[in-house]
Amino acid sequence: MARKKAREERNLKDSKQNLLNLKQRKRYCYFCKENIDNIDYKDVSMLRKFVSDKSKIRPKRSTGNCAQHQSMIAKAIKRAREIALMPYFSR
Repeated sequence: MARKKAREERNLKDSKQNLLNLKQRKRYCYFCKENIDNIDYKDVSMLRKFVSDKSKIRPKRSTGNCAQHQSMIAKAIKRAREIALMPYFSR
């Protein structure tokens, strides 16, 4: 009886995992898709897409950018912060 119940719970857990895996779609690099070569630190409206609510740089896995463009974004955001175009943190 207990084994049957444990097996049913395991099957339910596996089916939920499969549903979660189906909902995730592959993200593609925005800059590769749009053929953008340069990332300008003065374009604050574009850089805000890659910053969280608390002004943290979003990771590559959540933005979907390739490694090359993610490092360029990080450098541009850091330059914009240093020149005071973007905040270091927000409340």
